[in-house]
This record gives sequence, structure tokens and C-alpha cells, in this order.
Amino acid sequence: MGEAGGIHVDVQFACQEAGIPDEDDIRRWINIALVGAGARGECEVSVRVVDAAEMQALNRDYRDTDKVTNVLSFPAGPVAGLPTEIAGVLGDIAVCAPVVRAEAERAGKAYAEHWAHMLVHGTLHLLGFDHETDEEAREMEVLEARILAGGGVADPYRVQ
Repeated sequence: MGEAGGIHVDVQFACQEAGIPDEDDIRRWINIALVGAGARGECEVSVRVVDAAEMQALNRDYRDTDKVTNVLSFPAGPVAGLPTEIAGVLGDIAVCAPVVRAEAERAGKAYAEHWAHMLVHGTLHLLGFDHETDEEAREMEVLEARILAGGGVADPYRVQ
């Protein structure tokens, strides 16, 4: 598990594909997102890199949507009975490597930058941000763009 300022990130690779960021890069982007969104205190996040079949199964089983997607977040919520000094588990993020690659290629984006965007996006969902309404989407997009810019990545929502 990676640690930075009380942030613990567990990374699992269930998919092998060229160009997937390494554990350190994944941890770095999760940390950047948490700090950029103002998360404080001890917290834990798990990231699982998956293939299309696993992502479709997750989406079907947990969201009743039988199709593959780029990123899913599963917020843990409060864990009753845990002592306050134990790290708060924020939840899990699943990222589908083949979908992220295809999206980056279609949009003409650098693969690593699109990965950064998906990791930031998924982390913000763990923190309660959403994009169900236009207002929520605008708020989340502005925050994503600010966090990504702080890490040297261009605004993913800017029309090129």
C-alpha cells in the first residue's frame, strides 16, 4: 500500500495492457485528487485495473447497466464500530484499461493524461461528487480541471 500524508492507496492489476500507469503513478494521481478536493485526515482507497469483461460484470451487477464503461467508483461510507484513529476507507475504484485506451485514441489525448483524468474522476465520486444534474456536472468538471492542471494535465473538457 502506498502512503502520502495519511492517504493509503492499494493498487491491483487484473488486466495486462501496454501503457497502463504503474502503481506509483496511480497512487500519485489518487493523492493529487484527494488533496486537491480538500480531503483531510487518514483515508484508504483501492484501485483495481480491469479488462472489459470484468468492468461489464461490475457495471451490470452493481449499477444494473449491462455494458462496459471507463471507470466505476464504489464509495464505502462510514464503517460502524471502527475506532476513529483507524484510517477511513473511502472505497474502491475500478478502471477499465481497454476503454480508457480507446477513449484516449478517439479523442486524440495522451493515454497517460486520460488515465489521470479517470483516476481523478473516480476519486471525486468517492468523495461524494457527482454529475447527475448540469450544476453537479459543472462543479465536478471545474474541480477535475483544476486538480489535473495542478498535476500538469490540460483541461479534459476544453474543446480542441
